[in-house]
Amino acid sequence: MAEQAVETGGLAAAPPERRLSAMGTGVRDRQVRAAAGRFVGRGRELKALRADIVRAGLDTLSGRKTPRSRVLLIAGRPGSGRTALAEELVRRLAAEYPDGVVRARLTGVDGEPVPTERTARALLTALGAPVPAGAGEDELTEALRGALDGRRVVLLYDDAAGAEQVDPLLPDESACLVVAVSRGPLTGVPDVRPCTLGGLDVAASVDLLEWYAGPTRITCDPVAAACVVEECGGQPAALVLVGGWLAARPKMSVVDVAKRLRELPPAEGHEGVGGRPLGRAFRLAYESLPQTPARILRLLALAPAGLVDAHTTSALAGCSVSAAQAALEEFTAQGFLRAEPAEVPAVSAGVSAGAGTRSCEPPAPQYRVPGCLAPMLRAALYERERPAEVELARARMLERTVRQLHSCRAITETGDAATRKRIAELPRPLRFPTRQAAEEWLLARLPSLLAAARLAVEDGRLDTLARRLVSALTRALTAHLGAERAAPELYGLHQLVLDVAQRCEMPLEKGAALLNLGDLDARAGRTTEALDRYREALRAARESGDPYATSRSLESIAAAHQELGDWQRAADWYRRGLELRLTRGELADEARLYGRLGAVYTYAGEWGDALRSWRAAAAACRRLRDLPGHARALSEAARVQEYAGRPQEALRTCLEAVECARQAGDIRLQAAVRLRLADTLERLGDRPAADLHRAEAERLLAAAPAGSGAAGPEAAGDPLPGAAGAPIAGGGGIAGLAGTTDSKAARNRSQDRSQDRTQGRSQDRTQGRTQGRSQNRARNQAQDRPEDR
Repeated sequence: MAEQAVETGGLAAAPPERRLSAMGTGVRDRQVRAAAGRFVGRGRELKALRADIVRAGLDTLSGRKTPRSRVLLIAGRPGSGRTALAEELVRRLAAEYPDGVVRARLTGVDGEPVPTERTARALLTALGAPVPAGAGEDELTEALRGALDGRRVVLLYDDAAGAEQVDPLLPDESACLVVAVSRGPLTGVPDVRPCTLGGLDVAASVDLLEWYAGPTRITCDPVAAACVVEECGGQPAALVLVGGWLAARPKMSVVDVAKRLRELPPAEGHEGVGGRPLGRAFRLAYESLPQTPARILRLLALAPAGLVDAHTTSALAGCSVSAAQAALEEFTAQGFLRAEPAEVPAVSAGVSAGAGTRSCEPPAPQYRVPGCLAPMLRAALYERERPAEVELARARMLERTVRQLHSCRAITETGDAATRKRIAELPRPLRFPTRQAAEEWLLARLPSLLAAARLAVEDGRLDTLARRLVSALTRALTAHLGAERAAPELYGLHQLVLDVAQRCEMPLEKGAALLNLGDLDARAGRTTEALDRYREALRAARESGDPYATSRSLESIAAAHQELGDWQRAADWYRRGLELRLTRGELADEARLYGRLGAVYTYAGEWGDALRSWRAAAAACRRLRDLPGHARALSEAARVQEYAGRPQEALRTCLEAVECARQAGDIRLQAAVRLRLADTLERLGDRPAADLHRAEAERLLAAAPAGSGAAGPEAAGDPLPGAAGAPIAGGGGIAGLAGTTDSKAARNRSQDRSQDRTQGRSQDRTQGRTQGRSQNRARNQAQDRPEDR
């Protein structure tokens, strides 16, 4: 498994030569050196950490094998180089852990701990394990431990706030290794000895300063360089900023920078972040910037998840995309930003569809605001910018993101002339050349897009933009990944919609979000939880007075009761939904609901009600001139007649269904109905005729094109448009269970009935009532169209 970073993590810089624009050779060389980075010193710490991997723990001394992986802890202040040390250790250990390296950042750019549930979900995604949508923390952490069983993986947990974050994420596999980075000791995680970092030694500090500032001035004045190292306290982050400041000013001497550092006090409140040296280095570098770059830099504090690109920067600052890209490259060279790798992360249970064949053009680069500098940038932002300007910048950023997401989704619909026209009208920087390029952009930006949605909803002052952003992101994910793969991300987005709808008292949007969440719960097997959400959605729909949302909620409640095996309640709720459709004259929905009622009554063994429902479905399809639906309903009616012990009537109904399917021209449907007719003839003792129809069905199936399916009244329910975009499920959340059979299911049923025939008609009726919910559901699901399932 390749090295991966999850939503809150970061990786080393990708080759910077790809992302540098044409500029002077000196500036280009400086940016290449800065983006490449350099690890110096820490030899003693690396040796101690490696030795700590194999040392005997307290449990080993007591004769018990450790039930968990070994945990290494690197403790130090932000800016002390703790993450760089962890990365270097992981790089050196990677060959010993063939199943890969996975990284996660446990503290957000705002300084708040990342919820364990979110981290566990992201780790499962990185490991390629299935991620259950809407699962809680305990379920996700248990799944994470299961995914790590039998593997040799290095887990790097950066910027942990405390033991309560790390402990649930520890694997039970002793072959794994956890490297945690924290400000202090993780009291509560057993048998962990922290490797506490101070400043670099003088030689390593000078080496790092020389790497960023260039060798000439450092070599010519080693005494002044040592003074700069002393003023910086040997802190790598401070040295990088000072080195970048020197590199941008070739006429300044090392003595000048040492003098400036001594005279410059840190900004108020910076001592608690990285200490006095880092605060002074930041002030030196930041206050030396011209007015426009300084404004762009402090606006980057608004970037979601600390990740920025040229479009985000352009929207925040109100400048052109090219100017924003040039500013980002300059900030990287001066040590304010770090370049992110050009990798496309995996989503849900697998990698992206285009991961095997990447687009020819490298994706646009991303940059990360270092965690140790983010608090200082925020302080500078709110000190220099008016609140109205900050809110305007955030609104511009969200609006640009929404437009990019619309373009990302539109590229999947280029078959429509109107969509092509809309794409052509977009500014060139917002267009995507291919669907693959759009998908790669979406996956690469997904961490920052999800963070932008969460921040917009939590802020509460831009609810309209927040709703548009969530809607656009939902539609883009569904268009590129499909509802199944994107379900974990969509679950969180629908929860955000629910938060906005409740805060703004929007009952229709609230009902849509609840229905979508209920559908996802139902798909994950949490039917009871789905039923609760559907009931809440019904109350919201009635409050809004929307008949469509009300009928959708009624059907969803019925489907949940059907899944739970409560046939009476399911039938009652389906009848309520049917009554509403009847009052509105919605014939297609009437046909579908009559079919679902027929299926429920069949499960309950109420043959009379089941037969009446299927005949009503057939009549509705006939009025609609829906020949496939008519044939399918007749086929189901024939099956009920067989269960009721009326084979002659079943034969007549089957013959009518065969003729209807022939007129519809649906080959697979004809084959399925003929197989049912063969079963009926065999039950009546006409084996030669049954064999003829079965052979004809096999011929039809052999001639049927791949992927074709039967149509009928049990179509999936209509999606409910809401604030979150196109919802996930249809037809009441749990797919309808009645329909025409495929050939294999029909043949199996024919064999079963041949055996049952010798036991008498009464035993057959008893079997039809008692064969159980699971067998009935398996039969009927085999009958549904592929799109219904």
